[in-house]
Amino acid sequence: MAARMMLSLCRSRLLTSVPVSQACRRGTAVAAAARDKVALNIPETRISTLPNGLRVATEDSGIPTSTVGLWIDAGSRFENDRNNGVAHFLEHMAFKGTSKRSQTDLELEVENMGSHLNAYTSREQTVYYAKCFSKHMEQGNESWLCISLFFRCKQQYFNNNNNQFSCCRSISRKDLVEYITTHYKGPNIVLAAAGGVNHEQLVGLADKYLGGLKPMPAGQTHHLQPCSYTGSEFRHSDDSMPLAHIALAVEGAGWENPDTIPLMVANTIIGIWDRSHGAGGNVSSNLTKSAAEGNLCNSFQSFNTCYTDTGLWGIYFICEKETIPDFIRSVQAEWRRMCFDVTDAEVTRAKNLLKTNMLLQLDGSTPICEDIGRQMLCYGRRIPLHELDARIEAITVDTVRGVCTKYIHDQPPTVVAIGPVDQLPPIAIS
Repeated sequence: MAARMMLSLCRSRLLTSVPVSQACRRGTAVAAAARDKVALNIPETRISTLPNGLRVATEDSGIPTSTVGLWIDAGSRFENDRNNGVAHFLEHMAFKGTSKRSQTDLELEVENMGSHLNAYTSREQTVYYAKCFSKHMEQGNESWLCISLFFRCKQQYFNNNNNQFSCCRSISRKDLVEYITTHYKGPNIVLAAAGGVNHEQLVGLADKYLGGLKPMPAGQTHHLQPCSYTGSEFRHSDDSMPLAHIALAVEGAGWENPDTIPLMVANTIIGIWDRSHGAGGNVSSNLTKSAAEGNLCNSFQSFNTCYTDTGLWGIYFICEKETIPDFIRSVQAEWRRMCFDVTDAEVTRAKNLLKTNMLLQLDGSTPICEDIGRQMLCYGRRIPLHELDARIEAITVDTVRGVCTKYIHDQPPTVVAIGPVDQLPPIAIS
């Protein structure tokens, strides 16, 4: 998730206005030199664009394994009432065989190379990726690049006599073809790779197997339908469940919104806790202290989920039905405190923890590949770590208080509750 935290902010917003003394200038110069030195030690993200608009982005770290994947700018938000479910259905079709290989042949080929194929669909993106030995890049090209998906969809499964598929009766051949031809265009796709990757070789493979994808026609745009957040509530009371599962959120910010990084810092201040971890009264998070000392919940996790034009900022927790009202009051009190009384020490700790977590989550070729693919779709570039570090460091206690007031105070909440939730009180954020 770290990759999705890189935001396209104006550089003018990165530094706060402070009096500049001679010592401060020296400190700034030292910090800049340190960042430049770090940047020199980070592998370059190389980017090439095919004539059809498809982008190839790689980071070569020289290790013997690699992760390669296709990041496609299309997910469930691009569906409509008629073809609902088509994005996820296409993802699963990727592993059912190709025009040249049966499903068994494909699985055996991948397993014999010691490779691993996977995919996932989100609201705004579809991803197909593979982990393999770098030396198998050419040998397993059609398999681990998942390139055959685009051709198989026209050559094999779509050429049967059934207009609808047995497992998804409402999805027809026409729906699948229309979805692919509309969204699987060159400019909407990034071929990302990390690990032991030869950029020129991957560009050549991309041109060979994906160069035939259509570019975006002149005048056609690839855009999402605008969304409108209103707040909502869903409760499903089930006393047979031993614990209540509840999520509480307000509208957050989209990827490119400058408020996203301050909201991430605020999210880190709220934190995450599980009773099995043992920590409680001696940790820094106020909400953790309340939960542990009052035995109010089994676990909670704050979240900041971002999309292109909006987001959800909130908390998910699990507790016994008797403690629901008390923990809700603790959450509301903590959210109010974030708007007006959060401290400098909390913000500093959260900034350091956020930066640490981001770096830890980039440990390995797969998360780095995800970082590259997602950022290329969201921002059109990969934001370097030292730039992100500067953006986080520029956040102040006033910044956090301001965004919390803007997004939390007196805003309509979204509530989802499942289990023994009869004691869940009406919720308002004020």
